[in-house]
Amino acid sequence: MLIHALTSAAHSPLTALTRRIADAGCSLAESRVATIGNEVSMMLLANGAWDALAKLETALNKLARDENLRLSHYRTAPREPNSHLLPYMVEIISADRPGIVARIVEFFSQQGISVEQLHSTRYHAMQTGAEMFQAQFTIGIPSDVHIAALRDDFLELCDGLNLDAIMDPVKF
Repeated sequence: MLIHALTSAAHSPLTALTRRIADAGCSLAESRVATIGNEVSMMLLANGAWDALAKLETALNKLARDENLRLSHYRTAPREPNSHLLPYMVEIISADRPGIVARIVEFFSQQGISVEQLHSTRYHAMQTGAEMFQAQFTIGIPSDVHIAALRDDFLELCDGLNLDAIMDPVKF
């Protein structure tokens, strides 16, 4: 069961959610928790037998009555293994401006490359105070794609956009 929760960081439901998952007899298979601005977002994947998942659904429906919490959940199937995809990490740093993520995502999409994870942030450089942008992508490159040609095309795009970027295989 996939569970998504969104609320203010001051009222994080992480303890309540993980307790309900355990009390229902389910296990937490995956989780992503991030504080963005003043909000906390959680994506939790719970596994269990059909009766344990039914018990969890009932518990989540009760928890969803809290007006400070946006909660959605639904049953999902396990992800099919993608052994034909090679995991690569892409990091981009540049002066902040609109459209950087959109252009990079468009490039990968046009190449048939999936974005598996994305983390981006804005910050002020300590040395100069310039508004900066940083993004880290984990991408899945089909094994039949020529890596050197892809890297050349990607770095050429980044040079044209004045982005400092690297693309390396995930090593773990």
